[in-house]
Amino acid sequence: MYTTGTAFLEALYERGVRHLFANLGSDHPAIVESMEEAKAASREVPALITCPNEMVALSAAQGYAQVTGQPQAVLVHVECGTQALAGAVHNVAKARVPVLIFAGASPFTQEGELRGSRNEFIQWIQDVHDQRGIVRGYTRYDNEIRTGRNVKQLVYRAMQIACSDPKGAAYLTGAREVMEEEVPRVELDAGQWQPIAPCALPEQGLRALIADLATARHPVVVTSFLGRSAAAVAELVKLVERLAIPVIESVPSYVNIPADHPMYLGNQWNAPRQNETLAAADLVLVIDSDVPWIPLVNRPSEDARVYYIDVDPLKEQMPLWYIPSRQVFRADAATALAQINAGVADVALDADLVAARRERITALHRQRDEMLRAREVAGETITPAYLAACVRDFIDDDTIVCNEGISNYDVIIDHLGMRRPGSMIASGGGSLGWNGGAAIGVKLAHPDKTVVAMCGDGSYMFTVPSSVHWMARRYATPFVQIVFNNGGWKSPKLSTLAVHPDGYASRSSDLGVSFDPPADYAGIAAAAGGALALRVSRPEELRDALAQAFAAVRGGRSAVLDVQLDPL
Repeated sequence: MYTTGTAFLEALYERGVRHLFANLGSDHPAIVESMEEAKAASREVPALITCPNEMVALSAAQGYAQVTGQPQAVLVHVECGTQALAGAVHNVAKARVPVLIFAGASPFTQEGELRGSRNEFIQWIQDVHDQRGIVRGYTRYDNEIRTGRNVKQLVYRAMQIACSDPKGAAYLTGAREVMEEEVPRVELDAGQWQPIAPCALPEQGLRALIADLATARHPVVVTSFLGRSAAAVAELVKLVERLAIPVIESVPSYVNIPADHPMYLGNQWNAPRQNETLAAADLVLVIDSDVPWIPLVNRPSEDARVYYIDVDPLKEQMPLWYIPSRQVFRADAATALAQINAGVADVALDADLVAARRERITALHRQRDEMLRAREVAGETITPAYLAACVRDFIDDDTIVCNEGISNYDVIIDHLGMRRPGSMIASGGGSLGWNGGAAIGVKLAHPDKTVVAMCGDGSYMFTVPSSVHWMARRYATPFVQIVFNNGGWKSPKLSTLAVHPDGYASRSSDLGVSFDPPADYAGIAAAAGGALALRVSRPEELRDALAQAFAAVRGGRSAVLDVQLDPL
């Protein structure tokens, strides 16, 4: 029996989906039956990954897509499962990561008119007016499968849109009767459903940008997620080396330039201070950044010439957003940088100016590096900088880090000092709990890599660790999870004090953000997934505990290291 469900699975596999992260429900009999039939017939379909929690499922699919560029699929149960995707939908949208989400829908018949007709009470109470509307503000495409006769075309179109810049999630629904429909087999030419080609800079704008770059005395590049493309990183390095341009990262979610590159001057998050390099710049080239600076506390001068390049330069999904710029371009970073490099090669440069700038920026890079090393000294307690520096000694070129350090995002980036594109990723969004599921997805994509998830105790709780570590054991995706445990949610406290530095909250010892009594974070992972559970509170214990954790993971067992930091 060849059904819509069969054709749906075939279409996913034909479009490169190898894993179906699933939380099954009463709306999925056709898909379950088709998967079992495929096993019996030795026909290839995506592997089913059972996910006890939907947000973990989508976070795993996101992590896989982030490190491979190849979208995967998530299967959830009607509108309840759609809502349970929770903040992961936000993360996928803001990070522009391609994922296909399929949710069933309540049957539309109730007296046995068609196979799949209603036979359970929940099929009445789960019937809602606009199921697709739940996620429409976060998806690039949504549609309903109304017949299996064109289901492959719908899947191909959904994947084409999800994989075209600006990338994102596609959401499809299908009622049981439709998924059970017997249909003729359809063969499509995948070559006719490719994502749109990368956009390039227009010739006139390119010439103006190159002319300004060649004559600027204090240019700077600002980026956040250019590093999702290794090709873009290579082109950026080529440009900044030729012209001696410093690079600043703003809320980075990828390795955008090797941390040891002499033109790299660090990253900035919510710190309420003006970046001196940005303030002194007479030309600012922003590439792939939603928030290149926070104008209230940090911005370029009014006289600076700003050029903005992004695949989504208007940010249509952000109601309040603007960066006054001389020119704004919708272009792919790797393509645009290759154009700029080709044009710069034909321009006569002021060699003395470039040499002097190179010497100055290299000195600033060296000063920053010395300042960071000075922070890595062990004291009476474990500091975030010391913890990150110790972790650095255990990672190698075959390690991928999932960074969800929140108030310690910058500390992790600064003191790990990752150099290889793709060796560190973050969620790209603002909904906490991504790192656990993402680590599973990364490990599925790269089983030969060592995967490390670094997070706060608050974001650890958001990961749904019981589901994460059960999955890690079930699917042989071990990873090291390091918890920066400061006893609660530090970020809400910092946000409050930033607005009310001398208010009542500044004098309170309990803002509702502490986790007291504390949970046994590592114990949760041990109980759910047999993970090695470790807890340290003294600097002299840390390296031995890290050695145990990394040895366990490289031997096939997850490890959670709960590191006690100074409390909030």
